[in-house]
Amino acid sequence: MTTAEMTETDASHRARRAMIESQLRTSGVNAEFVLKRMSAVPREDFVPATAKSFAYMDRAIRLPEGGALAAPLVHGMMLQEAEPQSDEHVLLVDGGTGYLAELLRPLVADLTVITPEDAVGSGRKGKGANLLIIDGAVEEVPAKLAKRLADGARIVTGLVDNGVTRIAVGRKGDRGVSLLPVFDVGIPQLHAFAKPKEWSF
Repeated sequence: MTTAEMTETDASHRARRAMIESQLRTSGVNAEFVLKRMSAVPREDFVPATAKSFAYMDRAIRLPEGGALAAPLVHGMMLQEAEPQSDEHVLLVDGGTGYLAELLRPLVADLTVITPEDAVGSGRKGKGANLLIIDGAVEEVPAKLAKRLADGARIVTGLVDNGVTRIAVGRKGDRGVSLLPVFDVGIPQLHAFAKPKEWSF
């Protein structure tokens, strides 16, 4: 490793420590497994080279091809609310970066990653997931996506209502999916999940 590479690595480690202390802990994200994973995974590896210097800032990073890397606090809160277990099958709707998938992969038995377009466009059940995480804000969880979940499966997602985004948690029950907003925070919206607009006169 060259001196320049060592300097860059040290800077990345310092940035992750600062993210943990100044963004996550101060906002109530203190679960040890969350802090350990977010300390281990370099966020700068999941954004374009031109955005690497912004990777640890408290804001979302838009990607050239669409999608976005949500702010660190969003992913920290989602993981803490999800409490993924080592024996669980998790279904992740990826927001476009692969970062949340990398955080999750060592924590669970099986991880299936799908795109927002696949989530709203496919009716196949697949393996009944115990946990659904949507890396972005949605207006609703479509019935087709809910079909991929086991009965009683937990759900952690971003939820958008009248332009306000929140982290929400819920479960799949006999009558479909129910969600409870738990925290207001800025979350990139997944427009593939937008409800069809109703006609008005």
